[in-house]
Amino acid sequence: MIYLDNSATTKPHPSVVKSFKEVTNKYYANPSSIHQFGGETEKLLQRAKQQAANLLGVSEQEVIFTSGGTEGNNTAIKGIALQHQNRGRHIITSEIEHPSVEEACRGLEQLGFEVTYLPVNEDGVVSITDVKSAIREDTILISLMHVNNEIGSIQPVEEVASIAKQYPKLFFHVDNVQGAGKVPLKLGNNGIDLCTFSGHKIHGLKGTGILYIKKGTTMFPLLHGGEQESGHRSGTENLAGAVSMVKALRLIKERERTEADKLRQLLGYLRDRLETMDGIKVNTPRNSAPHIMNFSVLGTKPEVLIHMLGEEEIYISTKSACSSKQKDESKILAACGWGTDRNVSALRVSLSYDNTKEEIDTFLSALQRSIKQFKEVME
Repeated sequence: MIYLDNSATTKPHPSVVKSFKEVTNKYYANPSSIHQFGGETEKLLQRAKQQAANLLGVSEQEVIFTSGGTEGNNTAIKGIALQHQNRGRHIITSEIEHPSVEEACRGLEQLGFEVTYLPVNEDGVVSITDVKSAIREDTILISLMHVNNEIGSIQPVEEVASIAKQYPKLFFHVDNVQGAGKVPLKLGNNGIDLCTFSGHKIHGLKGTGILYIKKGTTMFPLLHGGEQESGHRSGTENLAGAVSMVKALRLIKERERTEADKLRQLLGYLRDRLETMDGIKVNTPRNSAPHIMNFSVLGTKPEVLIHMLGEEEIYISTKSACSSKQKDESKILAACGWGTDRNVSALRVSLSYDNTKEEIDTFLSALQRSIKQFKEVME
């Protein structure tokens, strides 16, 4: 099997699975229980939080364990909006955000909030000038993804953070689900107030994640109850999930330090080969994340090619797994200004540090065969 759909989800690392099983079997007490066993589990939870904070370069009070990217994004966006709506009801985001950000904003619009959706250029990047121009007196939040999940474009979040920092009453949220472990991003006193991470995108487990909430950031909680996670996320903590999330975060950061160049070279090799193939247009910009390659096979149906490749146990995708069953046209590519023929024929290959050049060669050969077979059938 050749798995090239790592932006949808990654294979859990064996040591991550092992850590989850061990904690589940050994530390199953409720961390809120006042007996000794509960105290032991609470200590392990705090240790996990300290380790996560060290890996992210923040304080442990700023780390909240979540169930993943969707919860993290919704908690950040709705939490800020509901808490600070008396001061302003204007939010800024972009036209190419993940559905968990876009739909959260659409939901807030139904409650009377106003959202500015910034356009992007053909590389899928927002303009700093547009960001500055969009900020108003009643703007309370900017939410942008670091790396686009469909085409791999990198947003200038550090520059946006420095702009947001000039407005003390304006919060800045970064969706770092696709960037974590691939494109470095420093947190701390840089203007980023909230940042979302997801475990299953970094060889962790589904249902695990982290939301960084900068100290002093006040939010309306989406979940009320026992005041766990500093009141930001009530509910009995998923201790095994938290420990496994930290394990995955540590492992992916180690690989980022040692193997990032190799991953980028592999993506470059894939791009070079694709650009020599007739009828293929590469949509991913050159200055992109090192693991995502989006391209269009003009005149074909992506779902047919995906199934043909799947019969050879080669797995790729079309777009975000969270929107892959929606209408054919890629909203992301349309926002970049490409034509319909390109937007409806796009495929996505997303790599992990485990993929090899040999796998890429096998995939490319299978892709060429599939395209040829498709055209023969359609003639």
